[in-house]
Formats: sequence, C-alpha cells, structure tokens
Amino acid sequence: MPLTVLPSSIWRLPAAFDDGRGLGERTYVVFLSVLSEVFAFAAIGLIARWGDVFPRWIPLLRGRRVPRRAAVLPATIGAASLTLLFTLLFIASEVRGTTIRGGDVPADYPSQAGGWEAAWFYFCYAPLTLWGPLLGVLTVAYWKRRSAAERTPAAA
Repeated sequence: MPLTVLPSSIWRLPAAFDDGRGLGERTYVVFLSVLSEVFAFAAIGLIARWGDVFPRWIPLLRGRRVPRRAAVLPATIGAASLTLLFTLLFIASEVRGTTIRGGDVPADYPSQAGGWEAAWFYFCYAPLTLWGPLLGVLTVAYWKRRSAAERTPAAA
C-alpha cells in the first residue's frame, strides 16, 4: 500500500522547495506527503500481527485483541473515500479534461505540460488510483479472516 502512494509523494516534494512558495505552502506539501505515507502504512495493520493484537508498547491495551470493527470501520470509510477521490473523480476528470471540481484545467496543470513532464505526472499519480480499491480488498480480507478466526473454537 505505501508503494502506491510513494510516487505521488515524491512527485510533490520538489514543489515544496520551488522558489516563490511561502513557508505555509512548503509545510503543507511536505505534511501532505508524509501524512499520506503514514495512512498508507497503517493499512499494513490489516495483514500484520499488530492489526490483530495491540503491540506491547501501547499502555492499557497491550496484548489485547484489536476489536474487528475498530479496524474495519475506518478502513472501509478510507477505502470508499479514496476510491471516490483518487480513482473515480481523478479518472473522470482526466477523461473530461476538467479539474476534479469540474472547472477548466489551467494551462500550468501538470497533465497539460506535454512530453516527459506529463508522462512523469501520470507515472507518479497512476498508482494512487489503486490506493482505495486495494484498501477495500485488504479490508474485506481482514474482515473475513478475523470472522473465521472468531468462529473457530480454540484448541484445548
């Protein structure tokens, strides 16, 4: 999952250090890139042990089972939101030639640059369209795995 987000984060970072950007804009771009990676990394909890049992370093919860719904509910909301935003809206806006909001694409929009610049933009942002659907698949697999584990009686 983090690898679907990484190219777009890498693509954005040079913009943070362009001349003419204020400190607030620079901070926003870096924060957005880091936060995206953190959220993408959190999806690993759906397949890792720390998604089933709280790690030892979490006070009061260490060693307890993670409630299934506590993992599935945010993952489902995230998968639906990401699929809508980065998959459906991004693809629809590219097909229509508009921004996600439906307005005209500005002349300095990355996909309008043409040549290698547009190719680099699509190379970096195309994997992002997979983030939501992949999170959805992981969420369903987590739900099924945890449901099956809870139905199976413990060995004596």
